[in-house]
Amino acid sequence: MGKSVLVINGPNLNLLGKREPEIYGRTTLSDIERMCKNCASNLGFELAFMQSNHEGEILDAIHNAVDTHDGIVINAGAFTHTSVALMDALKGVGLPCVEVHLSNTFAREDFRHHSYISPVAIGVICGFGAKSYTLALEALANYFEQQK
Repeated sequence: MGKSVLVINGPNLNLLGKREPEIYGRTTLSDIERMCKNCASNLGFELAFMQSNHEGEILDAIHNAVDTHDGIVINAGAFTHTSVALMDALKGVGLPCVEVHLSNTFAREDFRHHSYISPVAIGVICGFGAKSYTLALEALANYFEQQK
């Protein structure tokens, strides 16, 4: 059986396609989910996809992932810059994780330059719009291959 990956989306990502399209584009979260499912299928992955505006729900998903999934792709949204709890959860479960952002966070406001997720991620992909997600899945596939 192939690897299983959980894709986690944080606050306000349910507004993609409507919210600040000049920054985040017009692609909706449903579009991204379809893209990820197609990519995962091509890579031989099972894929679960979730979004929540509530930090506790995201923490629960991370905790539960340890028994179900082999890796995590996470766009924690604004929680990236504020949540020690998410960092601790990702570190605690020990699953390989790729941090994703649609925009180039380093070309934006200073507060977006710091991530609590990055220190516990195997890598960060930002600035490639919706393609950032499929690049993250490919990065996980490469990571899994190197671990064999």
